[in-house]
Amino acid sequence: MDDFLKKLPQLSSQKKTENTQYFKKLRKKKPKNLDYIVQETHDEVFDEVDCLTCANCCKTTGPLFTDNDIARIAKHFRMKPSDFIDDYLRIDEDNDYVLKQVPCHFLGADNYCSIYEVRPKACREYPHTDRRKIYQIGTLTVKNTAICPAAFKMVEKMKSKLPL
Repeated sequence: MDDFLKKLPQLSSQKKTENTQYFKKLRKKKPKNLDYIVQETHDEVFDEVDCLTCANCCKTTGPLFTDNDIARIAKHFRMKPSDFIDDYLRIDEDNDYVLKQVPCHFLGADNYCSIYEVRPKACREYPHTDRRKIYQIGTLTVKNTAICPAAFKMVEKMKSKLPL
């Protein structure tokens, strides 16, 4: 996995134009069984990829924290939401709450998340490869291929299952 992770940004960069075009075509010509194929492919990919051997998302990027996320996690720590924000978050250029630093403070050396049960919505849904109407998030999916081996493999499998 480590070798693949090192190569992933370059592989993703090499495929970026091709993948971007693929999602543009997919948006224009949506197969009727697209959601079924996406879910089936997602399941296949996650039979191959174990997030606990990777955790690259937690090591290199941070999620957006919604107000609900902040309230839920602060409650978990028995602290005020404002104190949670002060301790762990900052406001980014888009005026969103994000982590002050990466890797994520809540990621353990064993790649387990110490707040897994109350983690942010963005973490629960990442890498968004089981989403219905995936053509709506093509740009995000292509971006995620540089970070997440599962997202990269998902797009490659989709292109072979659904050539456009």
